Amino acid sequence: MKNVLILGAGLVARPLLRHLLTQFDLQLVVATMDVPRARGLLGQHPRGVVVELDVTDAEATGRLVAACDIVVSLLPAPFNPSIARLCIDHRKHLVNTSYVAPAMAALDEQAQQADVLLLNEIGLDPGIDHMSAVQIIDHIRGLGGTVTHFSSCCGGFPAQDANTNPWGYKFSWSPRAVMIAGRNPARFLREGAVVEVPGPQLFAQSWPYEVDGQGVFEIYPNRDALQYIPHYDLEGVCGMFRGTLRYPGWCATMKAAADLGLFEIEERDWPRGTTYRDVLCRGLAPSNAPLVERLGAFIGASPDSEVIARLEWAGLLSDRHIPERRASALDVFCNRLMRLMMYQPGERDTVILKHVFTVTYPDNSREEIRSILVETGQPWGDTAMARTVSLPAAIATRLILDGGISKRGVQIPIWREIYEPVLAELAEQGIRLVERHIKSFRSPLDAHEDAGRA
Repeated sequence: MKNVLILGAGLVARPLLRHLLTQFDLQLVVATMDVPRARGLLGQHPRGVVVELDVTDAEATGRLVAACDIVVSLLPAPFNPSIARLCIDHRKHLVNTSYVAPAMAALDEQAQQADVLLLNEIGLDPGIDHMSAVQIIDHIRGLGGTVTHFSSCCGGFPAQDANTNPWGYKFSWSPRAVMIAGRNPARFLREGAVVEVPGPQLFAQSWPYEVDGQGVFEIYPNRDALQYIPHYDLEGVCGMFRGTLRYPGWCATMKAAADLGLFEIEERDWPRGTTYRDVLCRGLAPSNAPLVERLGAFIGASPDSEVIARLEWAGLLSDRHIPERRASALDVFCNRLMRLMMYQPGERDTVILKHVFTVTYPDNSREEIRSILVETGQPWGDTAMARTVSLPAAIATRLILDGGISKRGVQIPIWREIYEPVLAELAEQGIRLVERHIKSFRSPLDAHEDAGRA
């Protein structure tokens, strides 16, 4: 019997727990502050144990790490480097779905010396996006092709039958993580030129984006796409973009919220009696004009715009007292939306992931490859977000325990020994991308015109 320590029991945990419990030689220990939720997820399963744990208690966490065979972290990303250090100390492998932070990357040499694998970014985005992209790129390279442009976008939102609020969004994963992601700067490559987007301007850089058979969404840049050029072995590529998908209207509303200071993360004291209107209007000049007119002038929108209507629907213009006494403006904002925008029993979410590759071949032919995943949640069951985030981590955990992954150090799932078995098992679970190939052949006239432009 092998012991798997799982840290956290949040919104995406259930598919991972159920998958690992189908492995008869695994004993699960779920360590969390939310013991009732974890017990509800495990039920009365004889191979599942719940322990209460504050992961900031390094001594208690270390004891649990020492007693297990592998650690799976479903904790918020900032906790993972400290968990990784404990794993190195006790020579235990670690699996998590979060991006590689600088503090995690700095542990690579120590992990290799300890013969420990710290496998990161093994969820949906990041995770399935990496594995599916690299699989296609490897196939293209095997045919002698060259990827000249690559874009990838992903998003999770309510299915059409659950899209019941004007924001077009509900939380299927950590609400605070959703908001924090809106503060990140972004970089991408457009026709060989680097485009940098500061965090405060992230939501100003959005545009309509069509997904085959699913309609028109809006897309905005997601973090630093350039860091994945060497990971994907795409040196010399002319275009490299990673984006986030949302229903139309999200970016304009979040841009207004950012302009109004609702993304500030510095904690402060809020006097008793502070209202949501007070929080919203801190940056507005005093005036006797109606609030919607003042807001409209500040954010550059009409008083009867959909943006202001969404803020009003959320109660952010109201005289309702905020419950927080010490918190950041972002937490006040996030907590308010969380009360209004969670999935109700029976409601479904949708996850969409789309890659687009532009490829040239030695015979001067060109091809566009579109690879699309559309996954919808199960009514009264697991969300699409939970399945696509946690099942890759669960499958990778089993692979590591079976000795199927030889890599050590700080890694992401771009290696064949990882992506092939994980994607194959996901396909068995019904989670697979569908490809469409659009070919166009270069004529001698094309080559002549290219030479003239050169």
